[in-house]
Amino acid sequence: MSAKRNGGHMESFLEEKPEEFNPFFRQLLASIGPILIIISNGIVCGYSAILLPQLDSPTSPIQINKNEQSWIASMAPLPMALGCSLVGWEMDRFGRKISLILNSVVLILGWIIIYFSTSVVYLLIGRAITGFCIGGTSPVASCYMAEVTSPKYRGLFLSCFGSGIAFGLFLPHLFGTFWSWNTTSLLVTICPIICIILMPFIPESHVWYLNKNDIVNAKKAFHWFRGSQSEEELEAILDTQSKCIKRSFRDSYKDYLKPTFYKPLMILNLLFMTVQFSGNNAVIFYSVSIMQETVKSLDKYAAMLIVDVIRVIISLIASGFIQKYKVRPLIMISGFGSALSLFILSICIHAANIYPENIVIVSLPLFALLMYIVFVSFGLTSLPWALCGELFPAETKGIGGAVGACVNFLSFFVVVKTSLDMFEHLGSIWTFATYGSFSLIGTTIAFFVLPETKGRTLNDIEKYFNSNT
Repeated sequence: MSAKRNGGHMESFLEEKPEEFNPFFRQLLASIGPILIIISNGIVCGYSAILLPQLDSPTSPIQINKNEQSWIASMAPLPMALGCSLVGWEMDRFGRKISLILNSVVLILGWIIIYFSTSVVYLLIGRAITGFCIGGTSPVASCYMAEVTSPKYRGLFLSCFGSGIAFGLFLPHLFGTFWSWNTTSLLVTICPIICIILMPFIPESHVWYLNKNDIVNAKKAFHWFRGSQSEEELEAILDTQSKCIKRSFRDSYKDYLKPTFYKPLMILNLLFMTVQFSGNNAVIFYSVSIMQETVKSLDKYAAMLIVDVIRVIISLIASGFIQKYKVRPLIMISGFGSALSLFILSICIHAANIYPENIVIVSLPLFALLMYIVFVSFGLTSLPWALCGELFPAETKGIGGAVGACVNFLSFFVVVKTSLDMFEHLGSIWTFATYGSFSLIGTTIAFFVLPETKGRTLNDIEKYFNSNT
C-alpha cells in the first residue's frame, strides 16, 4: 500500500491549516481509537472472570472441568505473544492506523465466535482470536500515541493505558453480573466498532511517513498533529531520518546491537515481568473465585465490582499524577506499595482463618486487596506501556515494542496458567506472598536502572541511552 494512499479521508485533513483549532484536541481525537483498543485489552482480560463462574454452574449448556477452566483463562494471553511478535512487521509495512483497523475487524470476529459457541473448542478458538488481536494492537496503540503526541501531553495520553485497561476490566464484570456470558461478548464489540469508524478520518503517523521517505506527507501530518509551533522538533526528526535513509542493511542490523535498543528493551522486560509476576492478572482473571476464597464477608460479585470501581478511580487519578509528576518515582511507589500490600494481604488472610467469627478481622482481606489494587494501578500496570512508546528510537520502535510486549504476554500466560494450581497447592497466603516477593525484587532492580523520561523529546531519550550513563 502506498504511503500516499494510506487512509481514504486523510488528504482533506492534511490540507487543513494547523491553526484552525488547538493541536491538543487533534492529538486527543487521534488518541481515541487507540484508547478504545486499550479498553478492549482490559475487556479480553476481564472476560474470563464472569465466563468461568457461569460455565461452572450446573445449568450451564457447556460443562467444564478445572483443567479446561485454566485453559479458557490462559488461551487469551498465549496468542497475545504471537500477535505482538508479528505486529512489528505489520505496522511498519501497512502503517499504525491500518494495523489498528485490521486488528479491530478480526477482534470483532473473535467475539462473535464466542457468542455462538456451543462447546469448549469454540470458546478456546474465540479466546485465542481475541487474545491474538489484543497482542497485535497494544504495541501499535502505544507507538501511535507516542509518535503523534507532543512531549508536553505525551505522558497524559499514554497514561490512559492504565485507566483504559481498568475501565475495560470493569465493563465485562458489570455486564456479566446482569447478563449471560454470550450476551456480554456481543455488547463489548462496541469499542472496536467505534475504532473502525473513527480511524479512517485521522492521519497516519508522521514517523511512519518518514520511514517510507515520504517527506511531504510527513510534514503535513506533523503539522496536523502539532500545529506550526514545533518546527524545532520537526527539524530534529528530519535530521535523524535523513541519517537513517543513508544507512545500509548492515547498518540497520547493527541498530539492534546498540545500547539505544538493548538497554530500553531490558528495562521494559523487567517492568513487564514485574507487573505480571506480582499477580495483577491472576487477580483479574479469577476475580470471582478469589473473592469467594479471600473475602467471605461480602457477596463475591459485589466485592469484584468494588475492586473494579476502585481500580478505575485510581487509574484516573494516576493519569493526573503522571501528567504532573515524574514517571520514575511513580513506578517506585507503585511497585514497592504493591509488594507491601501483598504481604499485608497474606497476613490478613491468615488472621481471618484463625478468627473466622470476628467480623472486623474477616473484613481485613478486602481492604488489603483494595490496597494492592490502589498501588498496582497507580503506575505499574500502565507506565511500562507508556515507556514502550517512548524509549525506542524510530528505526527500532516497531521491533522493540513488539519484543517487549511479547515478553509481557508470555509472562502473562505463565502467571494465569499457574495461578489456579498455586492457590490450590500453596493456598492464598503463600500465593500472595510469592507475588509480593516478585514485586519487591523487580522494583528494587528497576530502582537502579530506570531513567526518567518525563518532558524529554524522543531524540533526547535516544541520546541518553547512547551515552555511558
